[in-house]
Amino acid sequence: MARRESAGPLSDQVYLALRTDLMSGQIPPGQRLGEERLAETYGVSRTPVREALARLLADGLVQRDVGGLFPYRPRIDELAGLYELRITLELQGIARVRADELLHHDPDVLGPELDKWYALRKEMPEPDAGFVVLDEQFHTVLLRAAGNQALSDALVNVNAKVRPVRMFDYLTPDRMTATIDEHISVAELALDRKLDAAYDALLTHISESREVVIERAEQALSLARMAWAVRD
Repeated sequence: MARRESAGPLSDQVYLALRTDLMSGQIPPGQRLGEERLAETYGVSRTPVREALARLLADGLVQRDVGGLFPYRPRIDELAGLYELRITLELQGIARVRADELLHHDPDVLGPELDKWYALRKEMPEPDAGFVVLDEQFHTVLLRAAGNQALSDALVNVNAKVRPVRMFDYLTPDRMTATIDEHISVAELALDRKLDAAYDALLTHISESREVVIERAEQALSLARMAWAVRD
């Protein structure tokens, strides 16, 4: 990795490179993420490594354990329960509006969010794990637009727990395209008060994401174990 004068861009480069290595299993699961070793690996000083590790710790891709920082590894057995909770929270937003004719999804809240996804469909971003942040925002805004802030706050907490694994959903163009199109469809249906269709579309959307995430997380774990088994 070439050095740059600006610490900011260099830190971003290290962050992206290290994130890729963590998610691909190139870094063994039991390897301590020491600043000195990583600085040598990426050809930089310890400062951008320290900044990158702080960001990855916040993302959930790095965890603090006895002896320092280590790669996060998903526990597949926990994902099913977390996704069940996520589905319950998100569908309740539509269900509560559907049950009361006086309620509706607030267009002043959901409308601007929908516009963002129209723009993303016109200029499709490259596949990137960081896309999960935009995805989370859509789902929390959709839930907030249904009129119950507590549900949205609860979803934020669930998202934080599954985010490291959900990043695996945005590594291919087909998943990016599907996510954008499905978000637009759900939001349009909700704003048009076609709530039965919105409910079904949201359930399908989250369920398909769950299947992709679990499959790719299992693949990543397999790669990580393989790397660990053959390390020097």
